[in-house]
Amino acid sequence: MSKKIVVVGGVAGGASAAARIRRLDENAEIIMLERGPHVSFSNCSLPYHLSGIVEDHESLVVTNPQTFEERYKIEARVQQEVVKINRDKKTITIKDATTDSTYEESYDKLILSPGASPIRPSNIEGIDNDHVFTVRNVEDIRQLNAYVKGKNIKDIAVIGGGFIGVEVAENLRLAGNHVSLIEFADQVMTSYDNDMAQILHKEMVDHGLNLVTNDGLDVIGDGFVRTQSGKKIDAQAVVLAIGVRPETTLAEDAGLEIGETGSIKVDHNYLTSDRDIYAVGDAIEVYHRLLHKPTRLALAGPAQKQARAAADHIYGIPNRNLGIIGSSSIHLFDLNAASTGLNARTAELAGFSYDSVYIMPADKVNLMPNSNVMHFKLVYETPTGRILGAQAIGKGNVDKRIDVIATMIMMNGTLEDLKDVELTYSPMLGTAKDVVNHAALVAWNQLNGVYREVKVTQVRALVENGACIIDAREKNEFNSGHLKNAKNIPLSEFRDRLDDIPTDEPVYIHCRSGQRSYNMVMALQNLGFTNVWNISGSYLGINLYEYYNDLVTGREKIVTEYNFN
Repeated sequence: MSKKIVVVGGVAGGASAAARIRRLDENAEIIMLERGPHVSFSNCSLPYHLSGIVEDHESLVVTNPQTFEERYKIEARVQQEVVKINRDKKTITIKDATTDSTYEESYDKLILSPGASPIRPSNIEGIDNDHVFTVRNVEDIRQLNAYVKGKNIKDIAVIGGGFIGVEVAENLRLAGNHVSLIEFADQVMTSYDNDMAQILHKEMVDHGLNLVTNDGLDVIGDGFVRTQSGKKIDAQAVVLAIGVRPETTLAEDAGLEIGETGSIKVDHNYLTSDRDIYAVGDAIEVYHRLLHKPTRLALAGPAQKQARAAADHIYGIPNRNLGIIGSSSIHLFDLNAASTGLNARTAELAGFSYDSVYIMPADKVNLMPNSNVMHFKLVYETPTGRILGAQAIGKGNVDKRIDVIATMIMMNGTLEDLKDVELTYSPMLGTAKDVVNHAALVAWNQLNGVYREVKVTQVRALVENGACIIDAREKNEFNSGHLKNAKNIPLSEFRDRLDDIPTDEPVYIHCRSGQRSYNMVMALQNLGFTNVWNISGSYLGINLYEYYNDLVTGREKIVTEYNFN
């Protein structure tokens, strides 16, 4: 007897589950129900319609009901909202939005993929005004784009600095609008450490975004928003991207177990507390491989894997659930950024014994066209050297490097493994010692006490406290901008100037990126100096870390001139 499988929700989770079931069983009756007008669309591509990168909003629709029927023999019904699960009868109650009527549908197995909905705080004045938008589906993005263009609006406020907020703000800015991005926390993109996030901050302000951090939304008015600090910002349209809330009402009303994160609780096969009901996607609770606890993760890649695993389990195919580590990437104006695993802040909050290195080598051989700096941060456990996470930002292939780290994490890799991993090399694509190998070698040296370093986050305090800082760059580089109390002793001269380097206090050495200063530190140690430190990130990293906060606070600079070259 053939199975009847009903899938609630489309997009990455639901549509993937339905397609997988069909590949496993040609005779199954598969019904997919979507409350919106589109059963399968590229939700990650939605913001790119605002800039015209995706010209037609209809092209965001990946597959329509007719195609599902013709290609996969799947009955996909749109504008059908499941309002109740009747577990005792193994039926669901469905509201047909086209007729405003309800009906029931039976199931043998039920797969829930309701997703997550944008948070819309009820306590903010003006939150329900007509010019306030959220972004969840094709219709949302169409309405926002039509409003902005139809009313010739130029001043727009985006609230929230996560993936959706940053991408919406970028694309509205690319369309020529005046855009303010307002974030309650002290940085955007919390998967990145604060030192890395400052690179993204600079990229935003360099491209004309009015970035407001450490400040929340207070009031939405007619033609403006006001922040909690009292700033009044012009905005004839407002986009809420504060975060998402898992859609659990259907599951809760049916008495399905909800996990400690407020999402639907599932086992390792994505079964809920009902043995005939599965759940996948943004609405479920997942297990974090590194933190060893439940968490939430609203990403398309994991949702597709969950969908396949749930479909397989229905047909007795075993699933190895490895947990999640949270790998993601984003494009922002001229930069690419990617991260995986834990950042330093998360590792610290979780109680890990850890350290990190921050390097900035070239992403390909320097003499090749379009060779650029890649900012790379590697986080590892001490004393084991186990890799915990990484972040990369640059104009090149940061995703490739982070994918290597993600693979290492999933295989419980260590610095020893990473420094020896054999990767491809072409001068047009990379370097013989790839960024990830380089990071592992630096971290291995640090772990084994070969040298000591301080982070860019510590340099302001060193300057303000009058620490001995040596700039190992050449004189012309020093003259174009330097730390205010630094002494210029170039790497090419230091052996003749050893008497200028004190032995009775700590000495902190930097160059442009940290390579020349590292060489000087190693040489000085070999010459008997015992209290020398390399400044990780060096002058370029210091400038990037300091710039945005100098700009918005008006505090005194610790450099004579910024230099980002």
